[in-house]
Formats: sequence, C-alpha cells, structure tokens
Amino acid sequence: MQFKNSRRFYQIIETFLRYGIDEAIPDHRLTNSLGIARKGLFWIKNQHVDKPFGERLRLALQELGPVWIKLGQMLSTRRDLFEPELADQLALLQDSVEAFDGKLARQIIETALGDKLEKWFDDFDENALASASIAQVHTAKFNQNQPLAGKEVVLKVIRPEIEPIIKSDIELMYRLANLIPKLSPEGKRLRAVEVVQEYEKTLVDELNLRREMDNAIRLRANFHESEELYIPEMYPDFCHKNVIVMERIYGIPVANIDELKTNGTDMKLLSERGVQVFFTQVFRDSFFHADMHPGNIFVNPNHPENPQYIGIDCGIVGQLNQHDKRYLAESFVAFFNRDYRRVALMHVESGWTPADTDIDAFEQAFREVCEPIFAKPLSEISFGHVLLNLFKVAREFNMEVQPQLVLLQKTLLYIEGLGRQIYPELDLWQTAKPFLQNWLNEQIGVKAIFKDIQQHLPQFREHFAEFPEAMFNAFQQQKQINKHLQAINQSLEKQAKSSEKRTRWIIVGLVLLGTLWKFESLPTWVSVPLLLAELWVLMK
Repeated sequence: MQFKNSRRFYQIIETFLRYGIDEAIPDHRLTNSLGIARKGLFWIKNQHVDKPFGERLRLALQELGPVWIKLGQMLSTRRDLFEPELADQLALLQDSVEAFDGKLARQIIETALGDKLEKWFDDFDENALASASIAQVHTAKFNQNQPLAGKEVVLKVIRPEIEPIIKSDIELMYRLANLIPKLSPEGKRLRAVEVVQEYEKTLVDELNLRREMDNAIRLRANFHESEELYIPEMYPDFCHKNVIVMERIYGIPVANIDELKTNGTDMKLLSERGVQVFFTQVFRDSFFHADMHPGNIFVNPNHPENPQYIGIDCGIVGQLNQHDKRYLAESFVAFFNRDYRRVALMHVESGWTPADTDIDAFEQAFREVCEPIFAKPLSEISFGHVLLNLFKVAREFNMEVQPQLVLLQKTLLYIEGLGRQIYPELDLWQTAKPFLQNWLNEQIGVKAIFKDIQQHLPQFREHFAEFPEAMFNAFQQQKQINKHLQAINQSLEKQAKSSEKRTRWIIVGLVLLGTLWKFESLPTWVSVPLLLAELWVLMK
C-alpha cells in the first residue's frame, strides 16, 4: 500500500471507530488480530453511543466525503442485503457539497474549450447554480456570434483533483471487499468485489461527461416529441470529458407538491405518467435513466393539464437484455396472478438459482412470503418491494445477487415513491399491468415472428442482390459434392463386392474341402451334382 493510501486508510479507520462502526465486525478468528491491532494502534472510542448504528454509519460516510457518500447511496438500494432501518438511514445521504471557486471553474472550462468563454458565451455566472460531489454547474447564454444567440445554457464541470481521490478510495474498498468472504459465511453470497466493481464503473462513467452527453442524446431521441418526458438538448461541439454544455431548463421540482398543485397540475395523470415513462424505458428501449431521484426530475410548468416530466443528469443509466426483461415481466404478472409456481420456475429457468432446486419447496417459500402482501389493496402494493421479496426468498435457495438488477430496483423504488407522493391513490398495478401484458404478448406468437422478420429485413435487403449468384454457387457446389459422393459410393460398392466375393470363396472352399473329404463315401448320383453345383457357385 502506498504511503498516501496508508494515510487515507488510517483516516477511514479512525472515522469508523469514532462512530463505533467496528461493532459490526463479526466474531471470527480472522478478526481477532484486528481487535489486537485496534487496541494497539487506535485509542479512539465510540463518541456517538447515544445514536443507533444506522445513523452512525450514515454520519461516518458523510464525513468521509463524496466517494463514500455515493457508496452509501448505492447500498441504500440493496434492501435485499440490509435491514430496513439501515437502508433508510443510508437513503438520507445527500450528494450536495460546497462549491469550489468559480474562477477555477472558468479556468477549467476555458482550457477544455481552447479559448476564452467570451468567444461563445455571455453572462457566465461564476457562482455555481448547483454543486455535487463529482461536478458543479454554472449558467450562461450563447452570444451573438453563435447560431443560437441568446439561448440559455448550463455548463457542467468536473471537480478538480477528484479523480485521484476516487481511485485511492476505490483501491481501499477493493481491499476491504476481498476480506468480507473470509469473515462471514454470508460473505461469498454478498459478492462484495462485484459490488465495488459495479460502483467503480458508475463513478468512472460519471467522471466522463462525454458519456453523460451520449446518454442524454439517446434518451432524448427515444422520447422525441413525447408529451411524457423531455430531456434537455446537448451541444456536442462544446462537450469534452470534463466539461459539457446543455440547454438550460426551467421547471417545478417534482418534490414541490404544493407548487405543482398551485400551478393546476393534473396530479393523477402526472403520477401515472411516471410509471409509464419508467416501463417504456425498460421494456421498449432497454435503456433507462437510473438516477431519477427528486433532485434530477422537474415538471414542465406549461400545460399543467397535460403534465410533462423533465429529466436531467443522465450520467447513470441502466440496460437490461431480453432475458432479464422477460424474467421481470413474467415474474410481476405471475406474482399478481398469485402463480407462485411460475415465479419459482422463472428463477430456475433464468439460471439464477441451481437447476436441481426443489420447485415445490421454492413455490411454497414464495407463497408464504408473498401471500401476506395481498392483505393490502392492490393500489398499495409496491413493485420495488415485490422485487425485493422475490430476491429474499431466492437467496434462501442459493440465488446469487444479480448486479444488473440493482439499478433497476433502485429506480423502481424512486419512481414508486415519487408517484405516491404526487398522488397517494396511485394504483401502480392497474397502470403497469396492461403495459407488461402487452409486452409479453409481443414476445410470443405470430406477432413476435413478424416483428423478428421485420427487424432482419435490412439485412435481407442488403444481401438480396447477392442471392442469385449465391444460389448458382450453391448449385455448383452441390454438383461437386454429388460427384464426390457418387465416387465414394462406387468405391464402397466395389469394396463391398470384393469383400463379399472373398467371403464366398472362403465358405465354398470350406464346403468343398468337407465334400471332398466325404466324397468317396457318397453315392455317385449325389456327389457328382454336388461337386458341379459348388464349382458353379465358386465361378460366379
């Protein structure tokens, strides 16, 4: 471990000890040495004994800074791994930090663009509009030299020196993650190293603003001219790895319920559209905005009777393959139909639980956990918690954590929470069931076959001109193959005849020897015809 990392490691341990986080270390032979080291190197005691463990962990992560705050936020979505009290505390972590100097932000932006800001922009505000752990944003507008003169924009810039800090802390996280499987029987199932890998990928993606630009452009195209969702326009000519420029939007923060109502917003329609937007992104596009917390969602104040969401900060996105989508759709539909056997079979067919799983026991486990959920009205049942319960049951049958579903579950919980905050009577099942059922219907049957053919038509058209020549070549090749087969057959027939003749000679010879041996003892009227017949067979 490098010296600078050693100092950071010491700081992390010191912070955890000050908040008493070491009480979570399991009693294990490998941890005994840690206990001795703790007493020998650290004299720090828990200074927050009056607070519950979840709150202490939240405060410790908050104190350690951006990388650990984001880790806590991600872990708050893993309710399949942590108790609700702990997950709820981690969900309170706020990714909002003090802005760095606006003059330094200007300098970074000008270095990236290659000239003074005044070449393209007017009214650059050195006071940050908003600031988070990875980046902050400033406002400006295109000047008269630009085609979009007067257009208001937002310039987003990565914090200076944040990348070395992230790399250092990630390295320490890997060291800790490698210890977890050795400390607890549950450690392997938690797949801590994979969790850190997933977290690292998320942070690396956020550090590259070109990726955010690409994500935003793709989402904007998916919802082009949509009444449900609007994604601000990106300006690629001004986008770099550490700086991007985008359209500035004005909207009502989705969490400002009173302001939405005062504006006359149709709250029921707004809540239903949140669900529809999510399922459209997941099942139609296989590409969804995976950081849809209230700070990233606004509502267009125009046309409140036909409300439209505005989504920003597209740095984190999720993608699901056809296999995962099929699993989710069928599992949800089967759950709400109380077909727990189908739910169990879906887990096994997906390969997420072993093939030798006892389906009867699996089905019964799902029934015992899920059936009480239906004591609530359907309008109060949470999709996110349904998915959580499915994972909890599957975990008991050796299902490993599926990292690709973490972002989806987190986003689903965000959407549900917002939907019911906007309109408490929202019936998510009534809104989502037609969507899921229609999607499943499109995956099977004649419609699915025609859709598959339609998707491959461009490839068919591309190679259509080559088809006659390919057919002619195929016929020529077939003729050559037939000739080779005919020659092989003739050769085999010759070999077979030769073999048959040799066998006949051997048999007849043996019979002839036997006949000659007894020839003298046979009557003439028998021996002579018999000898002639044998000679005839032999000569044939």
